[in-house]
Amino acid sequence: MIISKENRKTIYASLFKEGVMVAPKNFTVQHPELEIPNLEVVKALQSLTSRGYVHTQFSWQWYFYTLTDEGVEYLREFLHLPAEIVPATHKRPARPARAPVGGRDGAYRAPRGDREGGDRSEYRRRDGAAAGEKKDGAPSGEYRPRFAGVGRGAPRQ
Repeated sequence: MIISKENRKTIYASLFKEGVMVAPKNFTVQHPELEIPNLEVVKALQSLTSRGYVHTQFSWQWYFYTLTDEGVEYLREFLHLPAEIVPATHKRPARPARAPVGGRDGAYRAPRGDREGGDRSEYRRRDGAAAGEKKDGAPSGEYRPRFAGVGRGAPRQ
């Protein structure tokens, strides 16, 4: 298919800038992001796919195109870009600054087990359990469950 050089350059520049491109499988409309007919976008990217510069995934009536390493080199040469410029998918996201470890002003903080006002065992006990009381409906200490039937540890009769 004949695609004007201006449209081809716009498609390739957008693909190189983002590293990925999506296009619906509707060939009669304009591309949602570019002011180019969607048919030209799909056909230009099919051409790159056949040469191994783009990987294509199709799902739910949408084409998903991902630029390969060979495609990055080809588009750099086609668009006359320096090697320092890379697609957005090849850039590492900037990590936000983390808070310093150790609390505010770097002051010493005692480990959790040495804190005043309680221990883990006290935290887990209830008021009644600390005094030796049992819950309502709990079985007495002599309760021994017995299982009837063979194969459950009972002696054969």
